[in-house]
Amino acid sequence: MMTIGKYSLNEYLRLIEWFHGSPSPGMLVGGIMVDAAIKRLNTTRLYDAICETSSCLPDAIQLLTPCTIGNGWLHMADLGRFALALYEKDSGRGIRVFLDPEKTEEWPEVNIWHLKLRPKKEQSLEKLTDQILKAGIKLLGFQNVEVLPAFLARRAKGEIAVCPACGEAYPKNHGPVCRGCAHASPYVQKKIDMRSRKITGHRISRSEKTSLMNENQG
Repeated sequence: MMTIGKYSLNEYLRLIEWFHGSPSPGMLVGGIMVDAAIKRLNTTRLYDAICETSSCLPDAIQLLTPCTIGNGWLHMADLGRFALALYEKDSGRGIRVFLDPEKTEEWPEVNIWHLKLRPKKEQSLEKLTDQILKAGIKLLGFQNVEVLPAFLARRAKGEIAVCPACGEAYPKNHGPVCRGCAHASPYVQKKIDMRSRKITGHRISRSEKTSLMNENQG
């Protein structure tokens, strides 16, 4: 009987729907990739993971390994490739696993899905799942890798400050104000009076952001 990590195939398929929200060919392939990487890494040492796509594969890594975004052991390097690497924390040496287009050519449904040769609604989930399970690791390529030193460094926030613009705590080494108030907020910004912190409905401009930062430095 096929297993993926510590789970039977049926257990893993149920986990996909619970964790991912729906059946996912990407998580099924991803589970096979993670399982193969663990077996080839074959280490008793602690390891980290790198994921090269933000689609589906990170969920498989978080389900099947100790590596998560929250604990800092899963590093996202969104290169747009359906690939991952597991590597030892101390040496940086590990194994990279990728979905190989040369190999998916032999499996038509997988190839159509992988290269998006047909709209999703025109693909058969049943046929695709069947081919993924029949092919297994035959779809994959493997490389021995050594990661850059930056991926071996321990993550630390350092000193914490309170942002003078929004009043929230943030890592002080980010600058005089938090990144949300400086430039990186995903929300429509509000104009903030630095002295009273009174918020007025207004899209904050680049010049106003610079002014806020200058006022704080002054």
